[in-house]
Amino acid sequence: MPVARAFRSSISAVVLAASAALSLGGCMQTAGPVAYVQPRPDLDGMAYGQPYSAQPVVVANNGGGAIAALSSSFVSSPAPMPVGYAAPVRYDASYHLDAGDKLRVVVYGQEGLTNSYAIDAGGSITMPLIGAVPARGRTTAGLAGEIAARLRNGYIREPSVAVEIDTYRPFFILGEVSAPGQYPYVPNMTVESAVAIAGGFSPRAKRDVVTVTHTEAGGAMRAIVPLGTPLAPGDTVFVGERWF
Repeated sequence: MPVARAFRSSISAVVLAASAALSLGGCMQTAGPVAYVQPRPDLDGMAYGQPYSAQPVVVANNGGGAIAALSSSFVSSPAPMPVGYAAPVRYDASYHLDAGDKLRVVVYGQEGLTNSYAIDAGGSITMPLIGAVPARGRTTAGLAGEIAARLRNGYIREPSVAVEIDTYRPFFILGEVSAPGQYPYVPNMTVESAVAIAGGFSPRAKRDVVTVTHTEAGGAMRAIVPLGTPLAPGDTVFVGERWF
C-alpha cells in the first residue's frame, strides 16, 4: 500500500508539472493577429476629413473568449468616413446685376483697368478708356463680354476680362421689426435671418408670414411668404402687424 500511494503521488506530480508548463507556454506566446485601432481624431481631421494614422496593437489569440471577440471586432470594424462640408451656394453666373452692386473687374495684363467698380444709380460702371458701360440686367459673364468688346475696339488687341461680384446690393426690411432699414446682403440668407439682422420682431409683429417684394429687369413681384424663404439682393421685406 505505501508503494502504491507513492506511485500515485509521483504520477500526480508529473501531470501537474506538465499542465503548468503548457499553461506558461500558452501565456508567453505573443504571436497573434494584428489589429489597428483608430486614435481619437484631432481637430484638423474632424474639420477637413483627413485620414487618421493607425497605430498597430498586437492582440494575443487564445482560440476563443473575450480576447478573440475583441480581435474580431477590430478587424471587422469599418474604417472611419471622412467628414465633408457643403460649400456655400453661389449664383453669380445667373445673377442679374443692378444699382448698388460692387464689382471686381480684372483685365489681365492691364493694371490701370483692373479695379473695383460700383454700379451707379443709372445702372452703369465707369472705366478708363471706354467710359460708362451698362451693367443693369446683365450677368457677370455678359458684362465681361461687353467690356472686352469695347476694349477690342481700338484699345487692346485681344483683351481678357473677368468680372466677379465683390459686394451685393443691400436689402430692405420694413414694418414690425426692432430696427427697420437698409442692411448689407449676406449670401444664402432667408427672411428669418433678415428679421434677426433687423433686431427681431416687435411685440405686435405677425410672425408666421411676411411680404417680400422682388425687383427684376421685367418689373417688381410681390408675394406673401413664410420665414424660411430665401432672399435675393435688393429685396424688400415687410413685416405686418397682427390683429390680436
